[in-house]
Amino acid sequence: MTATATDRLGLPRRGGERPRTRPHNPHQQLSDIAPPDLQEALWARMIALPGTQVGRSRVSLPDTRALYLLPELARGPDHAFVAGTEFAHLHGRGGGSLHLCLPAAVALEAIEQGWAEQHPMARRGYLPPTLLMVYGPRDAEEAAVVWRLIRTAYDFARGEFVGGAAPQG
Repeated sequence: MTATATDRLGLPRRGGERPRTRPHNPHQQLSDIAPPDLQEALWARMIALPGTQVGRSRVSLPDTRALYLLPELARGPDHAFVAGTEFAHLHGRGGGSLHLCLPAAVALEAIEQGWAEQHPMARRGYLPPTLLMVYGPRDAEEAAVVWRLIRTAYDFARGEFVGGAAPQG
């Protein structure tokens, strides 16, 4: 992944150590679990995004809640999607992390700033390098940053990401 300064969001550095994660499938966050109320608040915002549908993830565990873009709105590149028009999914209540795809420069920034890590299958070249696990937020400030990443994934999937522009809402 290569990046230019204009393609980045200006994310703050995530405090503390990265959480422990499973280095293989299923790719899960194992420590620093997001509080359930923050998980539910994030999910409520996610399902309110216009032009989306809720469903089971096509690629994750059964308790994962996925968000799909309506096919007519899915104008982003193939590497903007987890599977089909699924552009993000929130892992079961035991973790609070998400898998989503971000534009290359934002993906790199999210990793560098400690908010995310590349999916193990993406590291091995089996999935797009833009597929990341975003760590579950531990507090309201972190939830705001995670929301920016979700909105960026949403805009990317719709083909409307403008590098460096902070998503609104």
